[in-house]
Amino acid sequence: MAESFVRGGQEGWLHDPGFWGGFFHTYEQFQVDGPMPTPRKLHIFLPRDYPVSDRSYPVLYLNDGDTIFFPGGAYGKCWHLGKTLTRLYLSHQIQRLMVVAVCPTRRDYEYTHAPMWQREWGGLGDYAAYLAQSVKDFVDTNYRTQSDPANTLIAGASHGGLAAFYTAAKYPQQFGNVAAFSPSFWVGLDSATEPFLMGADDHFFGEVASSSLLFEAEPTLRDRRLRIYLDWGLVRDGGDHNAWIEERATARGREMRDLLMHRFGYRQQENLFVVEDPWGQHTEESWGERIEDVLRIFFRAV
Repeated sequence: MAESFVRGGQEGWLHDPGFWGGFFHTYEQFQVDGPMPTPRKLHIFLPRDYPVSDRSYPVLYLNDGDTIFFPGGAYGKCWHLGKTLTRLYLSHQIQRLMVVAVCPTRRDYEYTHAPMWQREWGGLGDYAAYLAQSVKDFVDTNYRTQSDPANTLIAGASHGGLAAFYTAAKYPQQFGNVAAFSPSFWVGLDSATEPFLMGADDHFFGEVASSSLLFEAEPTLRDRRLRIYLDWGLVRDGGDHNAWIEERATARGREMRDLLMHRFGYRQQENLFVVEDPWGQHTEESWGERIEDVLRIFFRAV
């Protein structure tokens, strides 16, 4: 089933691949005013009862929207979130929610704030403003959302996790909750040289405590205005993604965890949730499994 429509000046199409938990409004060429006017794809997953309900719903925003519901991205993999939401709804573990899956156009550029070895970088400030102002404004204006920060979560993995953390820290009045899976907090610290040429004993540069990321995030972190989920996997075989990128995500994630607790006064299981997954890898499959806990934390059924 597919049906075209126009909403808020944007051309979209309704399609229903059969998930019990909901159906899609997809905007193939979503384009709004703001710091990133380039058209992009946007999937909005609506609860099955949305057309017949007068309820407003909490909202989950996800980076790397091309891998969340359908196989995509550089490796053609998927989080399978549609199946996960169906299972959690049917078992009455979480509330019904809306999911806004934002697809990247220039992923390295949009999701990084600091230099990357032989990669384009530096667009994260504009991308964060685009999400917080342009995208969220469109969604809140054209859909029945619980738009307050307490009912809004932004999430992502790897560079997308870095981008989610940065966005929430810069715009806590829009996003009160953030989940960063295997986040690339190492960008700007360990990204000055070709990573896969560096061994485990090689010198890395600086600390998270003195990074540009922490400089940007500190005003919000000091006020403890966010609820934060961080995780990483502990598998180190199966390729460079686990041996280097996930190792760096682990090392820098632990630094961030300690800073949040000891410098900013965050408390685990209260406003900070940290998971070290002994079987976790730097893959969509791992993140898709761990998002179940995130949904239970932030959208638990009441």
